[in-house]
Amino acid sequence: MNWDVIERELELRTSRSSGAGGQHVNKTESRVELVLDLDASQGLSRRERDNLRYHLGNRIDGQGRLSVTDQSDRSQHTNRKRALAALRQLLERGIRNPPKKRKAGAFKANSRKRLEKKKQRGEVKAGRGKVRW
Repeated sequence: MNWDVIERELELRTSRSSGAGGQHVNKTESRVELVLDLDASQGLSRRERDNLRYHLGNRIDGQGRLSVTDQSDRSQHTNRKRALAALRQLLERGIRNPPKKRKAGAFKANSRKRLEKKKQRGEVKAGRGKVRW
């Protein structure tokens, strides 16, 4: 992952923030949204893109874009720094390899218990037969 290239590819959007802040909120665009187009990104390898789709599939929209927003502060600059940090953390966690698939199977103790129960059940049924002298 080449963070310098990714930073240049980011699309920065600003808008008016919601919540408390009075007239300041109504006048300034302090909410920051960073959008990264995963399909067109030169800073990610194909394997990293596949890993991101696996881990962050629910955060990626239909056009293959990942977005992060921040509106926690009154300052657009602070929100931009926080959004960049959140995006970087998200990407670093998302590029890790998916967990390896393990062969699923029954535990040996379970099969042993099942066979013992079958044997007991068979003995119960065998005891129901006719009595021979």
